[in-house]
Amino acid sequence: MRYIDQAAVENIAVGAAFLGTGGGGDPYIGKLMALSAIDKYGPVKLYSVDEVQDEDFFIPAAMMGAPSVLVEKFPKGDEFVKVFQKLANYLGKEQIAGTFPMEAGGVNSMIPIVVAAQLGLPLIDCDGMGRAFPELQMVTFNLDGIPATPMAITDEKGNIGIFETIDNQWTERLARVATVEMGASALVSLYPATGAQIKQSGVHHIVTLSEQIGAIIISKNRDAKDKLQELLKLVSGYELFQGKIVDVIRETKGGFNLGRMHLEGIEAFKGGEMKVHFQNENLVAELNGQVAAITPDLICLVDYETLLPVTTESLKYGKRVRVIGLPAHEKWRTEKGIQTAGPRYFGYDYDYVPIEELVKKAVAENV
Repeated sequence: MRYIDQAAVENIAVGAAFLGTGGGGDPYIGKLMALSAIDKYGPVKLYSVDEVQDEDFFIPAAMMGAPSVLVEKFPKGDEFVKVFQKLANYLGKEQIAGTFPMEAGGVNSMIPIVVAAQLGLPLIDCDGMGRAFPELQMVTFNLDGIPATPMAITDEKGNIGIFETIDNQWTERLARVATVEMGASALVSLYPATGAQIKQSGVHHIVTLSEQIGAIIISKNRDAKDKLQELLKLVSGYELFQGKIVDVIRETKGGFNLGRMHLEGIEAFKGGEMKVHFQNENLVAELNGQVAAITPDLICLVDYETLLPVTTESLKYGKRVRVIGLPAHEKWRTEKGIQTAGPRYFGYDYDYVPIEELVKKAVAENV
């Protein structure tokens, strides 16, 4: 066990935004909420998965919807605890042992810290994705057959309700409709889990990894190239491209940020081009017309100079970025994982190929 203080929050917000692959919400907004909670209630205990008792019960909390909406539709502040307690009361659980993030992302890694601080609960060092994905069934708990419901949902106006569905796909469909009606963003509490289920199905050490990533990115007085090499080593990643954004097509539809961006190569990649397609999160990167990385592997955009993560709602013409790819957690590389969050699920006419193989092929073709 250790404590998450305000310095740790700064690092986690940046690192989780990196792992969020463009989605998961603006890290600045989430960071401010978590810093305020810790300032008022004190540091949050962080437990490793090994410290969790099998019979204990845990509830996560997260934001659902289009991240771009947060730019204008800020949370009121009490929704996180309200939705958490609504689900706990519905389940008849007087003792909740802790909470954990449902995904890695700027906002969705911060919301559980806010809940933990306000309720005096520990945070568990795991999540349900190891990255961010746009739909509720795209979590490792679902891959192991754990139900998303009962699920609580609320908005900043005070509307609140409970879903019980026949399967996790229906949870996504029905909750998405409610989220759109709530203004394209809502707060949810879902996938209540025992300690044994967290050990079996969670992606372990994700909070610690986020903190380590963030510490590298925001470290001072270091050359960007040195920081990049340390970052790539930590996450087993690859620099896929360096480019300037020359076009962005983006719309908010059905509770998602949908679109694609077009990059023109700079520096070592001058003369090349890359297109990145996204649905909240970056899903497919095409380098000179060939797939360079593809979901469920991670495609992360960072600022060319600072390496700070670039989310899909902050894309703009002229911004210079680096595109980094890294392998997904092993659970996503199973047959069920690829069926759930692979390219064909999102409508792309591609088969999944691990990023290691794509990089090896690209190097061989350019020798």
